[in-house]
Amino acid sequence: MRVKSIILVALTLALLSACGGTPTEIAAPTVVPTHTPLPAATMIPTPSTPLTILVLPADMEKDSSDLYQKTVYDLAQQSGFRFQVRNTLTAIELTDPTLKVVIVLPPDPGVAAYVSAAPGVQFLAVNIPNLTPGGNLSVLAPDTQVDLPAFLAGYTAAMLTEEYHIGMLYPQGNGDAQRAAAAFNNGMRYYCGLCNRIFFTTTDYPTFLDIPADEDPSKFGGYANLLINDRDVDAMYIYPSLASDDLLSYVGTQGVLLFGTSTPEPRPGGWVMTISPDTIKAIQIAWPALIAGQGGINVQSPLGLADVDPGLLPAGKLALVQETLDKLVAGKILTQNP
Repeated sequence: MRVKSIILVALTLALLSACGGTPTEIAAPTVVPTHTPLPAATMIPTPSTPLTILVLPADMEKDSSDLYQKTVYDLAQQSGFRFQVRNTLTAIELTDPTLKVVIVLPPDPGVAAYVSAAPGVQFLAVNIPNLTPGGNLSVLAPDTQVDLPAFLAGYTAAMLTEEYHIGMLYPQGNGDAQRAAAAFNNGMRYYCGLCNRIFFTTTDYPTFLDIPADEDPSKFGGYANLLINDRDVDAMYIYPSLASDDLLSYVGTQGVLLFGTSTPEPRPGGWVMTISPDTIKAIQIAWPALIAGQGGINVQSPLGLADVDPGLLPAGKLALVQETLDKLVAGKILTQNP
């Protein structure tokens, strides 16, 4: 027993000695600093921030109005400008020292008077007739190109029809229309090369009819019928000056594919696409000069595609058409024979 007691006392003393010793220090974990990117700075407009105003008619179709507003709003934001929309413009607004750019769509609210009243403001008149660019007025004029749309119509029509059974109506004795007819032919040739056909036909495609200048427009449908029924045309391009909504609506009932530079109302059957000036793109092109204070520019609208029917022109073929249009606009394809 005495031996056990001695051992127990020794163990107790050893334990007490350990508890009373200096505690072991535990190293604190190392904190690795991390970098949290700051959020992108957002412009906060102030009363001194440059201002741009877009003037739109109150009765503009909503989708078009929304698109114009979004386009100019995005441009303004990217350039550090404030943005406002108006249906009219007043003389008081023109005295705002922060006003730098005004973009105006028809009807004309009196741009000529505004230009002279605010020489420090750059104005862009979009498709407003009878305005000449100069000073602080830039003009986006209606597109006058006739050969590019015709070339692309010929190219696309050849792509979508068997044996290239395509044709065109144009006004007789009109030099621009004759140039468009040549471009329509070259568009087909650009797509199909020699355009060799399997089946014999007495008609050479593309085939054309020119309508006398003094012809009654109510008889234009008869000329279209001649192309469709007698010459077996399956796709047709009608020169813009002849292409009334009534004529296009009638031709659309005949099972023929159609192309044009403006979309008729109502949209006829067989309407493949509209080849029209891209006003939105033109505004984007003009913007850098406007905010730099460079005026007096005549802005040319590039052509774009709209109202494409994917059932008639599916995505793969549309990509080829868009690629060809891009080359035309860039001058890489000539619409006329050299």
